Amino acid sequence: MKKSYLILAIFGPLVYSCTVPKPGPNKIIIADAIPVKVIKLKQEASTVPISVSGRFTTDNETELSFKTSGIISSILVKEGDAIHQGQLLATLNPTEINAQLQQSQLNSEKAERDYQRIQNLYRDSVATLEQLQNSKTSLQLAQQQLNLVKFNRQYSEIHAIQNGFVLKKLANAGQQVGGGSPILEVNGTQHADWILRVGISDVEWAAIKMGYKAKIESTAIPGQSFEGMVTRKSEGVDATSGTFTADITMSGNVPRSIASGMFGKASISIPSTAKTNSNWRVPYEALLDGDSNIGYVFVTDNNKTAHKVKVQIGGIEKDVAIITSGLENAKGLIVSGSAYLTDNSPIILQSTVNSNK
Repeated sequence: MKKSYLILAIFGPLVYSCTVPKPGPNKIIIADAIPVKVIKLKQEASTVPISVSGRFTTDNETELSFKTSGIISSILVKEGDAIHQGQLLATLNPTEINAQLQQSQLNSEKAERDYQRIQNLYRDSVATLEQLQNSKTSLQLAQQQLNLVKFNRQYSEIHAIQNGFVLKKLANAGQQVGGGSPILEVNGTQHADWILRVGISDVEWAAIKMGYKAKIESTAIPGQSFEGMVTRKSEGVDATSGTFTADITMSGNVPRSIASGMFGKASISIPSTAKTNSNWRVPYEALLDGDSNIGYVFVTDNNKTAHKVKVQIGGIEKDVAIITSGLENAKGLIVSGSAYLTDNSPIILQSTVNSNK
């Protein structure tokens, strides 16, 4: 009997250790699980604002030029100067145009004297009717030539066509310029609305309609936004940028700190009545490692394991991110505790709520 007890005492612990199951590689140890909060994902029809950027301008920027060629005598304004309608801005050297004007006046006077003489001779039956008609035609040609030179003389000076500002000076005094060459670029901000002219893709061009509302911001005016509306869409691709363009006209009181050429951005709202796609609206804090319109989130299918997935970001609204793809096969989204997770991390739920944002 003593011998049997001794055998049992030796082999008993060994038998016990062989019969107790050990945690396998696929077993989740609850003590290592990370506590998280999960929301149930619900796909819904929603509209994604279109984010665009461009530069401020007006609808009446104008390049002013001389009618004829010549040497610039003076430019009387600088870039940024305020101008008023009718103000003299630049002149050509008048020597050449004045000589042409005087020559045309002399030709017109001679043609008028010739016509009077032929008319008197015709009354005395000395000149023929043909001679009288030819003389009258010569007088009319000389008068029209004088009108042409007078017109060119008038436009050998540049005058402001409306109140506004000088945007650019494109030439200098003493420079030889051709007729129609731009000399000054001006705008008329006192009679025109400010416009944010933005570049858009072909997909955005198809989605944006005339009259859509927009919210405009500028880095020059931090913390402020302005209302606007889409008033124009280009009907073709801009050859320089390779994109379509759209004009967003600002409404309300526009601050004087906005200048032509300044950079701005806008968010164009798509009305709820427009055709929409099914998307997910998720809390912004659930996004990880965002880059442009791509981000990552953690999801779970069994409330026990976290999985990292890549998603497409359609837009941001306050504290909500709009996800357009990437969550098709996910059941729950982890919104708290994701900073401590890696792919396939074990998790334990703190709470589960519906995604109603």
